[in-house]
Amino acid sequence: MGATIGRWGFAEPGPLRDELTALALAGTKMTTASLALEFEIEGAELPAVGQRDLLVDSTDRPVAVVETVSVRVVRLADIDDRHAIDEGEGYADAAAFRTSHERYWTESGVVDQIRAHLGDPAWSITDDALVVAERFRIVERLGPDAGVDELSADGSLDVEAREQRFRGGDPA
Repeated sequence: MGATIGRWGFAEPGPLRDELTALALAGTKMTTASLALEFEIEGAELPAVGQRDLLVDSTDRPVAVVETVSVRVVRLADIDDRHAIDEGEGYADAAAFRTSHERYWTESGVVDQIRAHLGDPAWSITDDALVVAERFRIVERLGPDAGVDELSADGSLDVEAREQRFRGGDPA
């Protein structure tokens, strides 16, 4: 019997997603951040500690199983240096993180989506903007042939078959 798990990728498909995914797979990227309003707009629940999801690449191919280790909803001004550094993108501190993320959220259209959602064309990112700061770990890397028997395109994972494979048996 399959259990459906979530799937997500960093940023939008393309070079940035590929770079961030490679950093996560290398163990360099251990945190990520989104504006809390993005979850509201998408009608998505915040990640929960212990939650496992599929990390997908730019072609929407699952490349890893990730587990949420911690989740904090904090003001943008309260993102700390540790979170910024653990993003793995070369930020020296929270100020560099903020500059980069504000640029991304503006240039990628997230700010415009929020303005439309709120009906407030003057909305802007401020110190008080709420950020979902997530820490995660790679539980399992999925190669091109890994998990073919257990994983379908819709994110359905046959947990029993996967556990049987890890025990060395035939999942028949």
